[in-house]
Amino acid sequence: MSYIPKTISEVVLEYINRTTFLPAIQREYVWDTDGIEKLFDSIMGNYPIGSFLFWKVLEKNKSLWAAYKFFSDFDKEYPHNEEANVAGINQDIYLVLDGQQRLTSLYLGLKGSYRFFYYNWKQTRLYINLFKKPERSDNPEELTYEFAFRESATQNPKNPNPQYWYLVGNILNFNSAKQARKDIRDRLIGHDLLLIDNAVELIEELHNRLFTERLINFFEERSDDYDKVVEIFIRANTGGKKLEYSDILLSTATAKWRNLNARDEIHDFTDEINAIGAGYNLGKDFVLKGALYLTSGLPIQYQVKHFTKPNLEKIEDNWELIKTNIHTTIRLISRFGYSDKNLISTLALLPIALYLSRLGKKNFVESTQQADVRNQLLMEKWLAIALLKNAFGGSSDTTLKNLQDVLNEQTDFSFFPYEAINKKLNIEPGFSETEIDNLLATQYGSKYSYLILSLLYPSRDWKDSTYHEDHIYPKSEFTARNLNARGYDPDVIASYQKHFNTITNLQLLTDKENLEKNAAALDGWLQMRDAQFKTRHSIPVLHNYGFDHFLEFIGRRRDDIKGKLKRIAM
Repeated sequence: MSYIPKTISEVVLEYINRTTFLPAIQREYVWDTDGIEKLFDSIMGNYPIGSFLFWKVLEKNKSLWAAYKFFSDFDKEYPHNEEANVAGINQDIYLVLDGQQRLTSLYLGLKGSYRFFYYNWKQTRLYINLFKKPERSDNPEELTYEFAFRESATQNPKNPNPQYWYLVGNILNFNSAKQARKDIRDRLIGHDLLLIDNAVELIEELHNRLFTERLINFFEERSDDYDKVVEIFIRANTGGKKLEYSDILLSTATAKWRNLNARDEIHDFTDEINAIGAGYNLGKDFVLKGALYLTSGLPIQYQVKHFTKPNLEKIEDNWELIKTNIHTTIRLISRFGYSDKNLISTLALLPIALYLSRLGKKNFVESTQQADVRNQLLMEKWLAIALLKNAFGGSSDTTLKNLQDVLNEQTDFSFFPYEAINKKLNIEPGFSETEIDNLLATQYGSKYSYLILSLLYPSRDWKDSTYHEDHIYPKSEFTARNLNARGYDPDVIASYQKHFNTITNLQLLTDKENLEKNAAALDGWLQMRDAQFKTRHSIPVLHNYGFDHFLEFIGRRRDDIKGKLKRIAM
């Protein structure tokens, strides 16, 4: 990796806000004044200040992506960068991928100001006390030089030490250290000669650090692949809070929406849908993907290059409809019994949301009209089958695009087009014997177990309760030691251990029920249950529920669950 060395004065005077800007993916400036003071102290003390990463954007491509100016006057009350007008720049430009905080700090210290609140709002600029002799300390937090953001150069009367506060940015007025030395000597005529010598020495040192030594070393990234650039940006910015891909896209959207704050809108909406029903863990990625999917004419691939300004403006224009249809979809599946525990693929919700957007019907979830109830049932069954057949487990973008095409081709939306969707997914609208056998063999706590169990409770109200997977016959009884103690032969032990942890011995209980049951034996537990308990939990009628009758229980319950899964078919 080859780095390009530059002096600080070159970067500040010739690059920043001339040919070098910030990309929309950058986060806001966060340094306080003490961080800037420490940065300049490090520069004066000849400590390294790290490398930088610039993205070179060709002139022909510069209009594709929003660029933002570095702060010249930072205000903590309004910490938002101004968009740069790069239309008049007839050359390639740079966008800073790594080093934004340091470069902004250099620019503010040399060319700008910093407004902050301390008892009242203060407009300050960076000064150095030229009369203070540099003193190194064993404490790395203590400054060697006396840099300070001040409202003016006026001497502090409460400070007994010698003071001459020099505005650091004035050093940029002198092309040579000789000129800077002469200027400060002229200013200090009449002062103590030792103090003058200290000031001259510091001025020369400051000029040398800014104009002579090449302390800015940046790597030039020239890729036109925007997703590669984002990946580089994420890897380069690994300090502090980890950056996620959605955070980058949110920054891009926030920068390019005209009227709404994309970050606030998407964060708030994500929180809102996650609070529906028993709760979800849907991320910003899902919402952003949904925004692409539900906006006509946009590519659905979740890549930065698709979040261009025109595309983001389309999403902003369509934002209320996007929210309405995603929100309706989540409310609908919540009524179906889905929650964070059994929603195997969130992407499977997007075709439903797209159908609802085409249907355009208000109050669909609450509707009791015959056509709406029929469509709700069709969507419920389709979603269950699609999830259990892992229809969205492969190339999800290809799958989503195919289903989008199916829905866009429809002319009649009075019926949810499950047949056309299933044909495109290449899945049957029901379960074969082999598929059902595989479902029944699903193990406790696995990816699909909660989903399969939830299908056994079609009439359950899922809204206000939390449900847990529970072993009907307590799992503690199925250890080899316990089974041997009962005198079972090896074949029976093998059969017991084959089935005890599968769907055929599992149910969903509420928090309270699960706590009460604990490891109670089934025969005693059932005697304390209400008359409908067995029906609710698909428990077959046996003359004896003792542990010796476990395999009879499994065989009968297996047949009952098979029938229920077959009835899910369309």
